[in-house]
Amino acid sequence: MKLQDNVRFVRGIGPKKAELLGRLGIVTLEDAVQCYPRGYEDRTHITPIRHLLDGEKQCVHAVVGTPPQTAHIRRGMDVTRCTVYDESGALTLRFFNHKYAAAALETGKEYAFYGKVQAEGRGFVMLSPEFEPVGADDRTGRVLPVYPLTAGLYQRDLYRVTDAALAAVPDDLPDFLPKAIREQQGFAPIRDALAGIHRPQDMRQAQQARRRMVFEEFFLLSCGMGFLRARRSGKSGAQLRDLSLNAFYRALPFSLTGAQMRAIEACTLDIAAGRPLSRLIQGDVGSGKTMVAAALCYLAAKNGRQAVMMAPTELLAQQHMQTLAPLLQKLGVSCGLLVGSMGAKQKRETVQAIEAGEVSVVIGTHAVLGDTVQFHDLAVAIVDEQHRFGVNQRATLTAKGENVHLLVMSATPIPRTLALLLYGDLDVSVIDELPPGRQKIKTYAVGETMRQRIDRFIDKQCAEGGQVYVVCPLVGDGESGRTSAESAAERLSGVLPHRRVALVHGRTRAAEKEQIMADFAAGNIDILVSTTVIEVGVNVPNATLMVVEDGDCFGLSQLHQLRGRVGRGKRQSYCVFYGADRGADARERLKTLVHTNDGFVIAQKDLEMRGAGDFFGTRQHGLPPMKLADLAGDTRVLEQARRAADALLADDPELVREPELRARVEKLFAQYGEGSFN
Repeated sequence: MKLQDNVRFVRGIGPKKAELLGRLGIVTLEDAVQCYPRGYEDRTHITPIRHLLDGEKQCVHAVVGTPPQTAHIRRGMDVTRCTVYDESGALTLRFFNHKYAAAALETGKEYAFYGKVQAEGRGFVMLSPEFEPVGADDRTGRVLPVYPLTAGLYQRDLYRVTDAALAAVPDDLPDFLPKAIREQQGFAPIRDALAGIHRPQDMRQAQQARRRMVFEEFFLLSCGMGFLRARRSGKSGAQLRDLSLNAFYRALPFSLTGAQMRAIEACTLDIAAGRPLSRLIQGDVGSGKTMVAAALCYLAAKNGRQAVMMAPTELLAQQHMQTLAPLLQKLGVSCGLLVGSMGAKQKRETVQAIEAGEVSVVIGTHAVLGDTVQFHDLAVAIVDEQHRFGVNQRATLTAKGENVHLLVMSATPIPRTLALLLYGDLDVSVIDELPPGRQKIKTYAVGETMRQRIDRFIDKQCAEGGQVYVVCPLVGDGESGRTSAESAAERLSGVLPHRRVALVHGRTRAAEKEQIMADFAAGNIDILVSTTVIEVGVNVPNATLMVVEDGDCFGLSQLHQLRGRVGRGKRQSYCVFYGADRGADARERLKTLVHTNDGFVIAQKDLEMRGAGDFFGTRQHGLPPMKLADLAGDTRVLEQARRAADALLADDPELVREPELRARVEKLFAQYGEGSFN
């Protein structure tokens, strides 16, 4: 068979199994060879029964001492038991709904058993072990790969297709990793590495093969990011000849922080150098990133050009409009809002004004990406909360003009390791100062026993003129043990009947949501109960308390974002996370937030505890999916791969001497909206 053959032709894999394999992305044998194990079971170590460890999966060689006996426990549940012996002691085997075990095990015969062991009384029980006669050399005595599965598939099915795939790998399989790098890193040739990751002789070989594959993933991405940087640096940026910001600074009702000034200066230096600006601004909620964006919008308009600012939600777009429009209009700059909920007539008129150049600064949501939206002369594109957009979306935005300057902003601090991949093609500025007068938010992690005390504290904040957010994970009842926004609002209205309580969530109609948020901002609501719709886009300086129900079911970075909704005024603010009584893991996670307000420290902890997939949700927002690499655990390999890629590109920028590598990089990035690198 050949790698291009469909897996349905593998012996034992028919059309039905092939369809199930397709759900895992395995259609051809080439797909199968690239479906790497998610782990391994080391069955090479035989443990004497007396040395078994509670809770561990282990392998023993033992003789069946008593005939297996099956008992009917209850409807749908049969349990088969027997006792096996080795020279060190006795072990009870317990099979659930596996009557075949009674017929398969022969008294007096020695088998290899592999399964999870539990302590029971003075001895041990092995639960539903796999077994085979000693000497059969099938599964025991080996390191077995464990593949991802879907309902209806079994490990043996993956063994069949990967066996066939490995047999189909040709001796002359192209190896895109340059020979010099392979030798420097001590990597085996690609064919040996594939055999090592799928059918390792021991754990050491599996680990070595895995390291090579992880290095490959990071190396490909790093080369791609290097290409993007080189492609941009070779272009001329949109010309903005007048870069003076004196009038802008005079129009501000406050002084900018040193970090804001440094970020603006970095942007203007990039533009003055004649290359397209391509910069990420990172900073916590409230650090003042929007003022950096405002400065660039002003420069575009001052030079007779246009700027666009794209936000992930209508709420945030409207917030930016309320913040930027008064400032920019004072400087003679026209602003326009473009969001999906606008009426057809209003949207059509706005789009026409943008195309005619009557609007200098456009603030909007994904609506600005529409085919009907044509700019008169776009020079600056700004993407807020960048991690919520894909690479191809920011590419679509910048394609609406020629050599557009790009600024992306994120209030979700991203660990350096992840930023190297997500934003490896961008320069980075960090705003690490908060505006004067901002106080540290006092944070507490509590359990249910503190409920009445926290209710009194909510009442006290309202009595002193403050306002309170209460955030819940659910809209309505639907998950046992979790608090819904609807039930929380009802409870608080009963407990604090003299306070004005309002409810807002994702199902609230847009107009009603807008009105509730406006009322809260105006001080007409004391307690706003919501889901995470208020995570971004709300600026209420009078809010002094954030209460998060079931804090243990949110990511740390998300909780840090929610905390950033308070502490925006001059008064001391507080944040309370419920969930500290949900076990040791929950306590440890919430303790991180209690002990630090540093978003980068919190983000790193979040990445370590949850992994990159959960860190950004199920999709990694433009980052090609990782087959094997763990962004939290493979930091050292990432650094090595990045350095190797940088060194290679410095010596051979176009990869002329590495055509196979260039082809692989182009193929990878073409799938994610970047097209050809030519």
